[in-house]
Amino acid sequence: MTVTAGRLVLVATPIGNLGDLSARAVEALRSADEIWCEDTRRTRALLTHAAIPGAGRLRAVHAHNEAAAAARLVEAVRDGRTIAYASDAGMPGISDPGTRLVAACAAAGLHVELVPGPSAALSALVLSGLPTERCTFEGFLPRKGPARRRRLANIATSTATTVVFEAPARVAATIADLAGVCGDDRPAAVARELTKRYEEILRGPLGELRTIDPRGECVIVVGPSPCANGADDATIDEAIRDELDAGKSARDAAAAVAEVLGIAKRRAYERALAVRRAG
Repeated sequence: MTVTAGRLVLVATPIGNLGDLSARAVEALRSADEIWCEDTRRTRALLTHAAIPGAGRLRAVHAHNEAAAAARLVEAVRDGRTIAYASDAGMPGISDPGTRLVAACAAAGLHVELVPGPSAALSALVLSGLPTERCTFEGFLPRKGPARRRRLANIATSTATTVVFEAPARVAATIADLAGVCGDDRPAAVARELTKRYEEILRGPLGELRTIDPRGECVIVVGPSPCANGADDATIDEAIRDELDAGKSARDAAAAVAEVLGIAKRRAYERALAVRRAG
């Protein structure tokens, strides 16, 4: 008996407005043998809205069990089953589970499809009014420590517009940190409650945006640096200290910082020597 080839179908779901669920997404969810999702409660509500039966087909696959689920997925697709995967909102795999599922199927030579749709990152970028020719998606920044400082330093010197996700309670603090490394004059935008009733786009320099107290889901968009080598000595020195504290030599610390901040290696090495002399 010949088994019909199975497939993994990634289904983008609304980020707030249920009316954004596409006809193709409805059909993909309706026809799948199983629907794997980040949260069965959220997905069940979406299925109910679209009058799609879900009884017996829902499986929870989230950040904590995605690695184990990937092996089961490969076997299911090999057996000829069609598995639809939907995260809570937006595009699966973008700061949401889904990446490991795709990687597992790709490694096994199995078919993967995408039903495109809403994306908070792209929506915020377009609505920001900032340049879109080149952009970087940073996702969620580390909460603290050297890793956060390095990512902030990258944004400070980037010549591309940067999109950052942040939890509602941490938006103000992250904007303040961005203003600290990018400068109060760097143009930016905060997209709040995208596609929902109270959608709001706040635009202005970071120095002004740091005074806002946004509520709800937010995306931060930061304009590009006016020059590629815009890192000041304070930013370079802080990055150098992080590398020296990690046990690197002055030369290795300078090389790492030069690559991250996009500055000349000679300048980074001079700052490394100065930081080491200062103790």
